[in-house]
Amino acid sequence: MASNETVILDSAGISRALTRIAHEILERNKGTAGVVLIGIRSGGDHLARLLRDRMAQIEGEEVPLGTIDITMYRDDLGSRGSLPLGKTEIPFPLDGRKVVLVDDVLFTGRTIRAAMDALIDIGRPKNIQLATLIDRGHRELPIRADYVGRNVPTSREEKILVEFSGDNNPVEVRLVKP
Repeated sequence: MASNETVILDSAGISRALTRIAHEILERNKGTAGVVLIGIRSGGDHLARLLRDRMAQIEGEEVPLGTIDITMYRDDLGSRGSLPLGKTEIPFPLDGRKVVLVDDVLFTGRTIRAAMDALIDIGRPKNIQLATLIDRGHRELPIRADYVGRNVPTSREEKILVEFSGDNNPVEVRLVKP
């Protein structure tokens, strides 16, 4: 780790944040009825899997899990060149469901806007809630998270990196200064 990087969450801190978010999702939705988790590739999909496991430990019932690729919904696609396409996997209907969209870092809100556009193309959820491990501010769109692991005020020049292990478990979250 370079000297301009600071660990803001270690694996234990990430685990505690995900456990808290799982409890908050269950409390707000009064259990698991009608709730589905959809993770945004890549990063949010791994966190959604962990949230599903925690919610199952708490409630004794697994909620449906899906993943969504937003590449073709990005508003900066033309300026970024070719991006690898992932696969959207939502093996259940969205109509009437309470969708909890999961991402690792919330920044400008543009990724979340793209994910909501993609979800609406697939079905008509009862509502869409947002869970994010890190909210770093700097919104360009009127989007806010319903569930946040940690708020980390940053400058626009700083970066937040969520590091995952080979088996897609979050290891640490680092703040990188220029």
